[in-house]
Amino acid sequence: MEYTTLGETGLEVSRLCLGCMNFGSAEPWMIDDEEQSIEIVERALDLGINFLDTANVYSRGESEEIVGRAIEPYDRDELAIATKVFGRMGDGPNRQGLSRKHIFDQCRASLERLGTDYVDLYQIHRWDEETPIEETLRALDALIDEGVVRYVGASTMTAYQFTKALYTADVEHLERFVCMQPEYNAVDRHEEANLLPVCAGEGVGVIPWSPLAGGFLTGKYDQDDDPDEGRAATDEYTRRRFTDENWDVLEVIEELAQERGATAAQVSLAWLLHKDVVDAPIVGPRSIDHLEENVGAVGVELTEGDLERIEEPIDPRWPAPGKN
Repeated sequence: MEYTTLGETGLEVSRLCLGCMNFGSAEPWMIDDEEQSIEIVERALDLGINFLDTANVYSRGESEEIVGRAIEPYDRDELAIATKVFGRMGDGPNRQGLSRKHIFDQCRASLERLGTDYVDLYQIHRWDEETPIEETLRALDALIDEGVVRYVGASTMTAYQFTKALYTADVEHLERFVCMQPEYNAVDRHEEANLLPVCAGEGVGVIPWSPLAGGFLTGKYDQDDDPDEGRAATDEYTRRRFTDENWDVLEVIEELAQERGATAAQVSLAWLLHKDVVDAPIVGPRSIDHLEENVGAVGVELTEGDLERIEEPIDPRWPAPGKN
């Protein structure tokens, strides 16, 4: 495994982050087997991954509980544990958003579920239109002062919103976001016209989610088939990737994979790893075989010409098609 520092911090993280959204039982596509989930975490740590990402809303806390039990035997000082706050966690008022109250309440709850005294990275899962960003930043700053949070990050918003948050933190002398979680992969490149220039200019680390485009970039689907299994059978998130230009990208990736004795998933992840702005793509394997395949991407080398071939079919634009 290779390591890097997250953004301009000194926090050392593995070049791949283990995404733990699959841990739990809230959705039919989740692992729904705690023992299997823990085995994936253990194998990831054995392979040198030290960066784990979860969220309070993943199976309403079940993912955090599984992660907590999985990491309990390990040296906490070597791990970088990340979780998130924003989504609804129960009925009634004050159960959602980025108010000081919700952030404080949910941070305590996440710490308890994770079985740890602190989280290395605490991220706002979405932008909150109802709460002033100053209130949110002051609450996060207070958690850092208390020592229960080491760094703060953000996920999925417009460039204007993120720039406003960074500017406000600078003006108010508050802790600024050190990283961003955008959707980013070889077919979903809209963030190249939105968040990524901000991240590059501000020294913000990037940890992309959905690096394999909901399974599309693994090559598991065929252009001429109507999928009857996997996420694409029931999930529009994956099916909307079935466009001519995306199939063109996948064709190039599969050609490069064959040339290198690699898989389409490994080349797709390697494309991200070759991006200067990217620190650690978040992989979400549902089996140890998939995990080991993902880790193999770290050793796949691509030339500038390879990168250009992969990128040629798509002209990145914001907002992404179908997301207006």
